[in-house]
Amino acid sequence: MTTGFEFKHAEWLERHLSRRQGEALRRLKVGHAHAEQAMLKHIWWPAFGHFRHLHPEYEVTDFLEGRRYLDFAYIRSGIRIAIEVDGYGPHYRSLSRKEFCDQWVRQMHLINDNWIVVRIGYDDVIERPRMWQQLLQQMIGTLFGNDDSQSSSLTVREREIVKLSLRMDRPIKLSDVKALLHCQYRSARSHLQRLQEKGWLIPVGTGKTRTHFWRPNPERKFNWL
Repeated sequence: MTTGFEFKHAEWLERHLSRRQGEALRRLKVGHAHAEQAMLKHIWWPAFGHFRHLHPEYEVTDFLEGRRYLDFAYIRSGIRIAIEVDGYGPHYRSLSRKEFCDQWVRQMHLINDNWIVVRIGYDDVIERPRMWQQLLQQMIGTLFGNDDSQSSSLTVREREIVKLSLRMDRPIKLSDVKALLHCQYRSARSHLQRLQEKGWLIPVGTGKTRTHFWRPNPERKFNWL
């Protein structure tokens, strides 16, 4: 008897297979194996009940300008989360010292490219799935939840811009928003102008035509972040 997970997983996987070709298709057929499917079955599906925004064997450019594949990429509203399932076994023991160190260089490049990196040990997939369900729910809720009445007028992208502006030690500017959301100049300006109109950001400087810098409005409360 086919379960809800098996049906939805097969449907989701077939959709991604139909969009791939060449090496990306081969990698998805080979790479989406037992450990990755177990993570979905024991952690992701019980936590969320769907696979929206989740991409298996997602291709990124390696720091050596080659291609590598993330086990999963969760991409939503300009935010990118890399999820890797790591087994404790011969894979690590067979690595050279340089290959072992290069793993963390690759991870740092992802972080520098604005990825959030999540690594789940395979043993936890089997032995402590509930803990990881809760951890992922908390992370997704923190990033995309919108339950606070004070911030209910903000979109997910606007919330992320406000968060970024609070982390910076200088006024936020258009290029910061473009990098955060991977959007164009016009879209970045539109987001910032709406946050100014809503009173979350205030303009900085004396530009006579257009504002180019903003900072958080000190009269607002940001305890919902």
